[in-house]
Amino acid sequence: MKTLIWQGIAFQSMEYFTLKENGKGSIVASKIIGCYESKIYTLDYELIIDLNWNIQEFIIESEINTVKSKLTGRKLQDEWEINNAVNPDFKAFPFIDISLTPFTNTLPINNLKLAENESQEIKVIYIDVLNNLAKPVTQQYTRIAPYTYHYDNLQSDFKSDILVDDDGLVVNYPGLFDKIAEM
Repeated sequence: MKTLIWQGIAFQSMEYFTLKENGKGSIVASKIIGCYESKIYTLDYELIIDLNWNIQEFIIESEINTVKSKLTGRKLQDEWEINNAVNPDFKAFPFIDISLTPFTNTLPINNLKLAENESQEIKVIYIDVLNNLAKPVTQQYTRIAPYTYHYDNLQSDFKSDILVDDDGLVVNYPGLFDKIAEM
């Protein structure tokens, strides 16, 4: 089991994160509290991940300025059932990206197993928690050093170099997240 805390810089947050491995993959449970602009929020998420770092199920519960929301997802072969209905917009999408945590960057980093200077474009379900929105997004990861990945959102001009540890967990995501404790 791995437990850590990430500090959200832009989103003024703290995340208490646990990763438990079992024989079939990993289970992630996390709690985030923070404030951003005029929004005070909490977020709890649980992810079920297979041995190849493919997400199989997720539950995301949030409360933003006292308004509660819940988003669930379950992978059914190459389709996604989102809140109990198959969503054709996400067919064959291997990953999710939750806006308020750096953890979902670990999924493609560990799954793709890129060699240095190798890059790959991927499709993700981007979950914008603060705006209660899930949408398809194309991203690209390039491994630029043993522990550094260049992240590129191909729908916007957002780019960043992400530093990870031996487990592919984010240590520093400039301007967004820093790992501040680990057990």
